[in-house]
Amino acid sequence: MTTVVRTMACPAQAVLGVLADGWSYATWVVGTSRIRSVDVAWPAPGSKIAHSFGVWPATIDDVTIVRAWDPAHGIVLQARGWPMGEAAISLEVEERGGGCLVRMVEDAVRGPGTLVPKPVLAALLTPRNVESLQRLENLARGRAGSVPAA
Repeated sequence: MTTVVRTMACPAQAVLGVLADGWSYATWVVGTSRIRSVDVAWPAPGSKIAHSFGVWPATIDDVTIVRAWDPAHGIVLQARGWPMGEAAISLEVEERGGGCLVRMVEDAVRGPGTLVPKPVLAALLTPRNVESLQRLENLARGRAGSVPAA
């Protein structure tokens, strides 16, 4: 299991707004190259984003499914990326003054990724998730009309 925490200089509602916009997924999730479709019900539990990952022309099509959505606190996803496997990902958002704290927890739950030793998996996922949270903050700051970070 890998946990990354980031304090963001934007309101929690702005972050939650990005999470609720399935079409923005490829903008902030590192490795996702494009969105093919988003269920109309997104982010309701059971709804899906059809996405591709990798670099063209070597992209792989798969889906991410919402397992839980709390519009005031965050989202739980099941990201599929076969042949590598599947991951459970939670993003918890807490208001902190004028900003917020976002906690991203990811763990391999199916497929070959479950065979990777946890320290190795953490070493691979942590930099990716740090960058994903940076991108998420940038989008949320833009939605909130915040001045971009220098």
